[in-house]
Amino acid sequence: MMRALFTASTGMGAQQLNMDTLAHNMSNVNTVGFKKQRVEFQDLLYQTIRRPAADENRNEPVGLAVGLGVRPAAVNTLFTQGNLQSTQNPLDVAISGPGFFAIQVPGYEEPLYTRDGAIKVDGNRQLVTADGNLYLGPEALEENYTDPRVAVDGTVSYMLPGETEPTVAGEPLQIFKFSNPAGLQKIGKNLYQATANSGEAMQWEPDSDNSIALHSEYLEMSNVQVVEEMVNLITAQRAYEFNSKVIQSSDEMLQTAANLRR
Repeated sequence: MMRALFTASTGMGAQQLNMDTLAHNMSNVNTVGFKKQRVEFQDLLYQTIRRPAADENRNEPVGLAVGLGVRPAAVNTLFTQGNLQSTQNPLDVAISGPGFFAIQVPGYEEPLYTRDGAIKVDGNRQLVTADGNLYLGPEALEENYTDPRVAVDGTVSYMLPGETEPTVAGEPLQIFKFSNPAGLQKIGKNLYQATANSGEAMQWEPDSDNSIALHSEYLEMSNVQVVEEMVNLITAQRAYEFNSKVIQSSDEMLQTAANLRR
């Protein structure tokens, strides 16, 4: 009976983490480029009371072991493609496929990465995120620029007064992909940091790699599916409730045993 108390408590703790993760997913349902997370669980050690055996003295094909609960093993980020939403903004760009924009963030020696393609122009005419962090690749736009555009290969161009041909803003947007994007470290503010588990950043070559495509005047929305998250929420809530019922029942059984009279 005491074993059941501790076992059910691990289930309640696991479902609490599950609820926290679902709440994080739901709160970011409208976050550009957000990738939902999923908690993965593992069963804990088993208390072996009798091992299975097959010899001249015993013929017991099934043993007797009691599980001791559950633990969260990982919170996995699912990098499935989010829906593309038309914005009619010529500097918005969405990525289809496993790519990430490279971002220069003060305080970090190496670039950070994002799926957020809501590009802004700051006071120095540089292409930046909503937090003012620089998109790597393009140079600052020239004064009096008009009609900025992002091409399918990441090239940023614009028009200048008196010219008939567009001016290219330096190099294309730098886009990278990783062998294991789930290994990226989440920094917040739609940013990821490369780690040893993510593998090295591999720069996209649009002429030879068709696994990535850019879509101008679109943004990639969150890949959170509200109905799916609601179903998962109900499942987590019921699992939490069932584990609490196990604790209550175990407590009642202990009380009954404690009240026994000889």
